[in-house]
Amino acid sequence: MFYRWLAVFVLLFHFAFLAFVLLGALLVVRWPRVAWAHVPMAAWGIFVEFAGRVCPLTPLENSLRARAGELGYAGGFIAHYLAAAIYPAGLTRAIEIALGTLALLCNAALYAWIVKRRRTEDR
Repeated sequence: MFYRWLAVFVLLFHFAFLAFVLLGALLVVRWPRVAWAHVPMAAWGIFVEFAGRVCPLTPLENSLRARAGELGYAGGFIAHYLAAAIYPAGLTRAIEIALGTLALLCNAALYAWIVKRRRTEDR
């Protein structure tokens, strides 16, 4: 039971990480110091998508599920949880690139807006 709860915790953390990668710049508007955590985490998330890698949280979750007597899953977190719901045919390399590009563009647009906003406030 303990390992199952740890696996669920890793799953929830993984979802939170993805949300933070995509939308963490919105927190930077209110709390600028969040950028020190958000920028490297967003860069990692984007790198993982562009490089076609599996996030280390995925094998950790699978290992915890195995210790709990459950089955893990093949592939990455996005392929298993998100793509299965959004793209029933499965996650392709093109979709991974598209997701990485979406994350990159969202963050670039938000940070450009933040920088512009700060510059106008400083005047």
